[in-house]
Amino acid sequence: MSLGDLVEHWTLVGAEQDLVAVKHRDTQLGFALLLKFYGRFGRFPRGRAELHDDAVEFVARQLKVDAASLGFYEWSGRTIERHRAEIRAHHGFRQCTVADADKLID
Repeated sequence: MSLGDLVEHWTLVGAEQDLVAVKHRDTQLGFALLLKFYGRFGRFPRGRAELHDDAVEFVARQLKVDAASLGFYEWSGRTIERHRAEIRAHHGFRQCTVADADKLID
């Protein structure tokens, strides 16, 4: 991945920095990567394998954390669900409900 791509797509700016700063140190890197991935691709990564090593290193350097700490991020459970909800809200989206699906059918 080129430095230009990293800077353009993986640099934390403005409100993103504020969102990440309030996270527990152990989850900042995972949250930041989810945030940037969602902003770029419009969905969340299914797991660590979808995150390019260069992007992980680049974001880790911004946060001054070890990139290897991502190995401890839980890819299922309450924390990631809360993180996803916060990221959707940040981008102005929410999870689709049954009522939403019913409206689409009508």
